Amino acid sequence: MSRQIIQTVNAPQAIGTYSQAVRVGSTVYISGQIPLDPQTGKLITDDINLEIRRVFDNLAAIAMAAGSSLAQSVRVTIYLLDMTHFSKVNDIMADYFPKPWPARAAVAVAELPRGARIEIDCILHLE
Repeated sequence: MSRQIIQTVNAPQAIGTYSQAVRVGSTVYISGQIPLDPQTGKLITDDINLEIRRVFDNLAAIAMAAGSSLAQSVRVTIYLLDMTHFSKVNDIMADYFPKPWPARAAVAVAELPRGARIEIDCILHLE
């Protein structure tokens, strides 16, 4: 089965040796997104709510580039420096993902790329 690389200017460009997303068959694997503004390349750091929304906006832009949306998510992994922000992630996630909710894990971590406080990746299944 061949791999198709998904790329969009509406999400931050990869800052390492990875692709924004890879499609294999009907599955799209979206790489972890941190709250980088795709226009400026700068990390949003001043408001955790804006940081969370930026991450979900980045994921949504990549899903759209794959011809899909976050509604097709089957798995989401959330990485947080501070688990006290988890309830905010829950509240904001409901604005981006319709029911039925995808499977999900939340992991507390010691550090994230570029000093971000949140990173999220997801897997889509295309109909």
